[in-house]
Amino acid sequence: MDFYYLPLSAPCRSVLMTAKALGIELNKKYLDLMAGEHLKPEFVKINPQHTIPTLVDGDFSIWESRAIMAYLVEKYGKDDSLYPKCPQKKAVVNQRLYFDMGTMYMSFANYYYPQIMKKLPADPEMFAKIEVAFDFLNTFLEGNTYAAGDSLTIADFALLATVSTFDVAEFDFSKYANVKRWYEHCKTTAPGFEENWEGCKDVKKWMNKE
Repeated sequence: MDFYYLPLSAPCRSVLMTAKALGIELNKKYLDLMAGEHLKPEFVKINPQHTIPTLVDGDFSIWESRAIMAYLVEKYGKDDSLYPKCPQKKAVVNQRLYFDMGTMYMSFANYYYPQIMKKLPADPEMFAKIEVAFDFLNTFLEGNTYAAGDSLTIADFALLATVSTFDVAEFDFSKYANVKRWYEHCKTTAPGFEENWEGCKDVKKWMNKE
């Protein structure tokens, strides 16, 4: 399977952790967005949206990290523990995935990207939205070992990729006790966290670039 990705991308890293958990070896294809490689006709043919991550499995291609993670588990998982078949358990995992996409990761992008890419000053209103997102996640984790209950799921990979990116950006989330507990636990139990962290170091370099 060909996997088009960029290590500093949190969504890409969440797929890498999923593949690691499933014991899948991906044929990684580094895509340099800064050089416009995602706009080349051969890639646009694979993914008309020309976004990463993108997975090509035989003659099938799929993009959007959360869709890729679900596909990998449903096709290659030995069981459904990472993405349960039970409608209610799956609904909770989906909610956490959508929360990561629309609230958690979005809060990172809205606060940090303008500073990194446009050299704009920090926006306190956007910072407040980060705090709201962490408050929500802290509540979700109350009484739970993992993001969607007592078992590791793809929701943890998505949120872990995002929260570790906040970590390397030096956002202090120590006051969110449940998030801190979950994060420390996942750092030692989530397959592929080491590679995820290496990608986070790329984020750090990108943020510190003048």
